[in-house]
Amino acid sequence: MGRIGELDLPERLAPYAPAWATQLLFALFCATAGVVARVLVDLFAPGAGPFALGYPAVLVAALFGRWQAGALAALLVLAHTWYFLLPPVHSFYPKGPNDGSRLLVIVIAYLIMIAVAETFRRAVRRAAAERDRQIAERDLFLEEFDHRVKNNFALVAALLDMQRRRAGESETAEALASALARVESIARAHRHLYRGTAAPGEVDMAVYIRELCSALEEALFLRGAITLDCAADHAALPRDRAVSIGLVINELVTNAAKHAFGDRVDGSIKVAFEARAAGWRLIVADNGAGISPVAIAKRRGGGLGQRLIEGFVRQARGTIRTESGPEGTIVTVGLEA
Repeated sequence: MGRIGELDLPERLAPYAPAWATQLLFALFCATAGVVARVLVDLFAPGAGPFALGYPAVLVAALFGRWQAGALAALLVLAHTWYFLLPPVHSFYPKGPNDGSRLLVIVIAYLIMIAVAETFRRAVRRAAAERDRQIAERDLFLEEFDHRVKNNFALVAALLDMQRRRAGESETAEALASALARVESIARAHRHLYRGTAAPGEVDMAVYIRELCSALEEALFLRGAITLDCAADHAALPRDRAVSIGLVINELVTNAAKHAFGDRVDGSIKVAFEARAAGWRLIVADNGAGISPVAIAKRRGGGLGQRLIEGFVRQARGTIRTESGPEGTIVTVGLEA
């Protein structure tokens, strides 16, 4: 409905019928609608304003069928009024002494209406063409911007990966690997800004989180006995919140893969993103040995990993709760709407 003013029936139906046929049929439709309205009015007010209902018929025909359809609708409505409504009825002979001048005034009014409608229609078409041109330029700019950003992310990721490989098995390599995973998580959210069903500037969390889990599964070598299961409801969130949630998932899954299972060769990690009445809930759970006393002490001391998780949760406008025991650890992040 927002673009009804841009409707051009001859152009819209061009693949199915020539323009003249569309204009003819639409003029007949508008004239018939005017005649039907006239019949209904005559049931309550016979003969009142015999030419009045021709105005909307002519206006609609000219707006959506071009001036040719408007002129034909005007001719049909005038002929019907003159033949059927003005006494003596069923005759095209001259009517009363004043009807000729009245008919001339009505014709002039119809011509003015058709001219105004055609001018408006063309102005709308020019404005629509200019808008479409600007949108095309903007899309081209966004595509170029997206391409450059992707290249920059790829460059940063390649540099981090190269430094990680050179660092060997040291703590530096582990830190670089964590930084690389965070960069890739941000890059993945950026890619979802320009595709999918979410509105511009938003990320479809279901697709994003599933893709993130797949990448984490490959990066953390979880294809063996340790599995990573992911379930996510559809939700369109702004990019910044989506990135923060993705980074929280990245940190929690990485921590679980590295520390939850110890020497065990089997286990499972589950990620769930659920829509709730007051917002969303993110759950990352594992069936490992639980959080050790050493890890608890580090959390209380504000280790780097914990500070990062808490910072990302705040950026996502959420709260975090951790439950741990011999059967595993469950981290719940509540996110407000």
